Amino acid sequence: MRECYVFDAVRTPRGRGRKSDGALAATTPLELLKTTLTALRERNQLDTATVDEVILGCVEAVGEQGADIARLAVLYAGYDQRVPGVQVNRFCSSGLEACNLAAGQIRGGFYDLVIAGGVESMSRVPMGTAGGAWSTDPRLAIDAHFVPQGISADLMATLHGYSRRDLDALSAESHHRAAAAWAEGRFARSIVPVTDPLGLGVLDRDELVRPDATIESLGKLAPSFVEMGEKFGFDQVAIQRYPSVERIAHVHHAGNSSGIADGAANVLLGSAEAGQRLGKRPRARIVAAGSIGSEPCIMLTGPADAAHKVLARAGMTIADIDLFEVNEAFAAVPMLFCERTGASPEQTNPNGGAIAMGHPLGATGAILLGTALDELERTGKGTALVTLCVGAGMATATILERV
Repeated sequence: MRECYVFDAVRTPRGRGRKSDGALAATTPLELLKTTLTALRERNQLDTATVDEVILGCVEAVGEQGADIARLAVLYAGYDQRVPGVQVNRFCSSGLEACNLAAGQIRGGFYDLVIAGGVESMSRVPMGTAGGAWSTDPRLAIDAHFVPQGISADLMATLHGYSRRDLDALSAESHHRAAAAWAEGRFARSIVPVTDPLGLGVLDRDELVRPDATIESLGKLAPSFVEMGEKFGFDQVAIQRYPSVERIAHVHHAGNSSGIADGAANVLLGSAEAGQRLGKRPRARIVAAGSIGSEPCIMLTGPADAAHKVLARAGMTIADIDLFEVNEAFAAVPMLFCERTGASPEQTNPNGGAIAMGHPLGATGAILLGTALDELERTGKGTALVTLCVGAGMATATILERV
């Protein structure tokens, strides 16, 4: 089995995913991908005809993001027409799943050089646009005890005794870490500014970071999921699945949940031979990767199990990992991950996470992989584990080792 190496990783800044005032709302998903694909080509003096495949995660693959956006982005970015493209969807981990699929194809010898990543323009193609039977077909929804993710997050917090103040403290720290990372230029190597067709700047930094966030300021925000839980009956659905819970405490809100965002990211992966042809020294290697299924009602508890699965596959333990990137879908998610794995909160999301910078669904996994790589190089550490919880009860994880 060959090794799969990471040669480069780039991303756009994350814009606020609102049509009314998001900085990237006027930028199409194809433009976001053109930005990152062009950067990879130029930074690496890449002959695009040598790229075997482009694999992109995209969750709401309809409208402007439909019709295999990966292939369309290849054409739009001016890559060689012989480069194919394929879109994948594993909900929130789609961008990391794309990287894992690429790694598997490279390790198996099918491909030598692959670009993977993802995109989501949530201001232009809102979450839920694609629909799906999970929430609409009662024959599935009833058996799976379907509830919206916010109810699942509040259920997690209730079951594990996480208070509103606990969650708000983690969230304020996410903003402070992100602000410090930006102030110190920690993202500079990977960020590619977005420009308009005239070359004028549109966005050059993550738009959602609030350096002044505090426990007190977050404490003034109203819980987001009370109405859907109590008025629309989803609390009772969750309690039916978890009868030990008498009442769900609604503790998540806009300030301790991931921000809706626009963004794109791409990672250049390949074999050692491909690197030699490129004249590129690898920055890291993919050690192990995998996904798991978990209970679909609570749905957000999978990252610890996914981490244990890939660690076992690699013959490693949590103690062998120097850095953890755990997607902050809701504040309860990284809290439970650290509790179940023993990972240190100080080693987890040291540069902030999606609560501070946003979660462009299809892109976030690839963003986290690039963030982990940059942080390993900055600190001189050796290993990182990247993981995301996934809708309908799944999780994906990847172990990265700096070269």
